[in-house]
Order: sequence, then structure tokens, then C-alpha cells
Amino acid sequence: MSPVPPKDVRRAAARAVGWIGDGKAGSGFTDTGRRRAKQLAEGEEVSTDVLRRMRDYFSRHAVDKDAAGFRRGGEGYPSPGRVAWDAWGGDAGERWANSKRYTED
Repeated sequence: MSPVPPKDVRRAAARAVGWIGDGKAGSGFTDTGRRRAKQLAEGEEVSTDVLRRMRDYFSRHAVDKDAAGFRRGGEGYPSPGRVAWDAWGGDAGERWANSKRYTED
């Protein structure tokens, strides 16, 4: 059985789903990001491959946390980068993906 996203991961992804619906994702937002946000928000099981992709996403995009509009209360919040970050589960998703062992399904 594959792991189910924890509540805080689901909450971040649900927030992103709302922002996506409000048009805050930006023109470069991908279908993969939309699918991931929906999957995590709905609490669907996540494969080892998806957990690896999450870990890789967070590793590549950690620098986005320093950009304008990433932090609540900042100008331009939520930036497209923040929407994408939460689509992948936000800070909770990063912690969760990094805590998992990566063995074959």
C-alpha cells in the first residue's frame, strides 16, 4: 500500500487548488502541477515515484521561497511560485517527501 498524504500536505495542496481556480498560478503553471495538487488535496495514495518527484521538485525550487510574493503578507502573494510550491504539498510536502524511504513499489 502506498502512503497517503498527511493532513498538512492535503491542506497546502487544497489551498493551491483554490489559487489555481482563482487564476493565480501564472501562465507557466503545468498540467503536472495541477494533477499533483488535486491528487494531494484529495488524499490519494502516492507512489514511491511520486514521492521521488516531490523530493526532486522541492530540491530544484527551494530558491523560489526567496522570491517576492512567496510569503503571506508580502506584495504579490501568492506568487505563481508559491502556488506551485503548495501544489506539491508546501513545506509539509517537502518534509514528508524527504522523510520517506525510496524503495520500489
